Amino acid sequence: MPVTIRDVARASGVHISTVSRTFSAPHLVNPETRVRVLACAEDLGYRPNRAARALITGRTHNIGLIIADIANPFFPPLIKAAEGQARHRDYHVFVADTNEDPTAEEELVHALAKQVDGVLLCSPRMSNSLIEQLSREVPLVVVNRQVTGLPCVLMDVGQGARSAIEHLIGLGHRGIALLGGPRSSWTNREMRRAASAAARAGGAELTVLGPNAPTEVGGSAVAEQVRRSGVSAVLAYNDLMAIGLIEGLDALGVRVPQEVSVVGVDDITLSRLTRPKLTTVATPTGAAGRTAVDMLLQQDIESPRGARGSGAGTALGVRRTTAQVMLQTDLVIRDSTGPGPYARPARPLAAPRGPDPHCPAGPGIPTAATGDAVAS
Repeated sequence: MPVTIRDVARASGVHISTVSRTFSAPHLVNPETRVRVLACAEDLGYRPNRAARALITGRTHNIGLIIADIANPFFPPLIKAAEGQARHRDYHVFVADTNEDPTAEEELVHALAKQVDGVLLCSPRMSNSLIEQLSREVPLVVVNRQVTGLPCVLMDVGQGARSAIEHLIGLGHRGIALLGGPRSSWTNREMRRAASAAARAGGAELTVLGPNAPTEVGGSAVAEQVRRSGVSAVLAYNDLMAIGLIEGLDALGVRVPQEVSVVGVDDITLSRLTRPKLTTVATPTGAAGRTAVDMLLQQDIESPRGARGSGAGTALGVRRTTAQVMLQTDLVIRDSTGPGPYARPARPLAAPRGPDPHCPAGPGIPTAATGDAVAS
């Protein structure tokens, strides 16, 4: 027969209510008693009934994680990190995929609201006003999207786009294309804003091509348009599009990076496996997943579910956070970017000089350096 809470209470010499509090509100139990109860539960193989505990505490210890596209390699590291952090906090994660569909996002939030204690919305495509409305139904943390008044975990794609454009300008590129992603994407807007400013500051012309599907097929489909545009470099919305673009350009006989340099965003595993290896803006997806879980658990999911909704939470002093965390991105330079049409010619190496007849070589007196030893 399965071990029950009564068995644990009998073995540890405490009342059943004390065992219940040990698992549902451990901070209310004397530390010595808590250790004894947990040790007995471990010895007996007792596992608390989450459904029963939810009836008492009003908490399910479940978190919803809604993502835009589970097939996109950007998301699995985020999912894995979020699940690990949640498990460490004694929470389980339900993952749901919307396939870039804002209607599906809304339906999933409604469906999960009664089954979880909070929801992480990753790269949502819904409007800000709808996201704010849904936050009254269930606690939300938004990842990769800025929504005023709601807790958000952001990756500084603006800084990443600036670094990428500056890198391309430094290589001698003056005609640069930005391959846009979904129209409703916050990342897309931030990249366009930052890339445009960086191009103006560096004397380059930025051509925006898009919106496009944020997939390999989306990148490949725009290859002919990139070729016709006459640009010598491209910054893509994400690595998948960049990889697809490289494939499409290769099919057209356009060499990367000899004729067109390409930069992606995300630093997914595939970016290191392509040929040429992809220059990209690395985004901290694992850190974003962990941070989002922590931010969610700081909210009112630690309060009874009956206190939520219709403003009741605020009236009862339920804690909410509107914190916004910005995580740093980094440019990773690999093989898909090279010199552009306006690259500065390399300085010629100084011609080696013969030995000075008036200053014979000797200990401590340098002779002419060979070409390999001259610093560039």
